Amino acid sequence: MTDLFSTDRRTLIGVVHLMALPGAPRFADNFSAVLESARVDAERLAAGGADAIIVENFGDTPFFAGAVGSETVAAMALAVRAVMEAADGIEVGVNVLRNDARSALGICAATGASFLRVNVLCGAAATDQGVITGDAAGLMRERARLAPSVKIFADVHVKHATPIGDTSLVESAVETLERGGADAVILSGSRTGSPPSSDELVSVRERVGDSPILIGSGLDIGNAADLLAHVTGAIVGSSLKEAGVHSPVSTERVAALRAMIDTLS
Repeated sequence: MTDLFSTDRRTLIGVVHLMALPGAPRFADNFSAVLESARVDAERLAAGGADAIIVENFGDTPFFAGAVGSETVAAMALAVRAVMEAADGIEVGVNVLRNDARSALGICAATGASFLRVNVLCGAAATDQGVITGDAAGLMRERARLAPSVKIFADVHVKHATPIGDTSLVESAVETLERGGADAVILSGSRTGSPPSSDELVSVRERVGDSPILIGSGLDIGNAADLLAHVTGAIVGSSLKEAGVHSPVSTERVAALRAMIDTLS
């Protein structure tokens, strides 16, 4: 994997939100359309200047708390390969929602994808899927066995969830990096499209030093200058779309955000 965090340029990771996959309640019985939509979004993200792309089964609501079905893993592997072919050689990662990091790791190993996102790596969270408990010990051992080069980007106090326990955001970030073994931490707002606060970003940055920090939701061209001053980069989905999270990616929006980000470097 190319080191996405090796330069002073802040990293822009665009999101391919997959349509509902086979087995999900909203699957439209047309997997070819799922793959074509993924290819189009990947091409537009690459053309607009994204440094990397992450693929997630966003359309599969309601999500399983943990392991997804084998049909989902198979479909996501095909979608990830389609994105990799369309994305002109840029890095591609995987997020199997809600928290199936083991399947994401397997998809990375099978496809050559280079990183994964895990919503709960350490600790536990109360979510709309129930209580989700992190399994850093299992995931890190499986990575060492199966795909040692795959990077793990882990949410801290993930969106659409309430952390169980009274560990602060800052201390949770430290534990996720130092005890959980994450390669980068992700900080988000309370829900999709909601950004973290600048104060939170500053506090975590002061505590974790040079460790990579990514914004996981809510970044747009209007708040990028303020939020990116404190972090390594951002995972951006909704604000790069033509008309909301369920619409196609806009190459022009990607390019405008990329240009704005580059003025900060």
